[in-house]
Amino acid sequence: MTTHQATSPQALQALLQLDGFAFVTGPTMQSLLAASSGLDDWPAFAASWNELGPDTYLAAKGRHRRRRHAVFSAGATGEIRREPDQPHYQSLDYNNLQGGIERWFEPMLPAIADGPSLRRILGFSRDFFGMLAPTVRQWRIEVHQFRIEARADAAGEPTPEGVHRDGVDYVLVLLIDRENIECGTTTIHKPDGELLGSFTLTHPLDAAVVDDARICHGVTPVTPLDPQRTGHRDVLVVTFRKAPAAD
Repeated sequence: MTTHQATSPQALQALLQLDGFAFVTGPTMQSLLAASSGLDDWPAFAASWNELGPDTYLAAKGRHRRRRHAVFSAGATGEIRREPDQPHYQSLDYNNLQGGIERWFEPMLPAIADGPSLRRILGFSRDFFGMLAPTVRQWRIEVHQFRIEARADAAGEPTPEGVHRDGVDYVLVLLIDRENIECGTTTIHKPDGELLGSFTLTHPLDAAVVDDARICHGVTPVTPLDPQRTGHRDVLVVTFRKAPAAD
């Protein structure tokens, strides 16, 4: 089963409103992101996945991945501000494997957080999700750099918690790199588990966009194509959640 692909902002908006999710090809995503300012530091941005720290919380459960994390805030327009480093938290309702605890990860490097690639991705996402939710005046944005490692003796698990929701409003998953892996298929489900669609992020900038309030998603494990070498799947995950009203 596959999904319809979005080829323009208007088509992407229509798919999100109709189905709650969409797949965007790398060339289309590149054209959307480069509409105003480009991805001038993309080589350094992609290379920063080689400098991620271990996810010690997941390693304690016998699984392995690497990651960095940052939190931003943004209004409907104007500056997107990086907030002080803080933990990532999900309730057990959304993450039955690691929910209910504050998880501190290595922070995203300043040069990457302030670089044109990430800032363009955040700007596009804020504008796009803002069209879907025009009444939102303030967003809380979390950014996750993930590297899922695959070895001959252990498949990599992009979503070890299984099919899930993230507990936010919208999610953008952007592929940065795939090296010596197979599988890693994204599956989209209704809350009752019914499969709605599937697709595999294969090329840099291939993306999945998800209305997290309406649907669930998961990713199948990845295994190395050549079992004599390790493989990895690098993704950027950006989540948008309406910020609580100030007192």
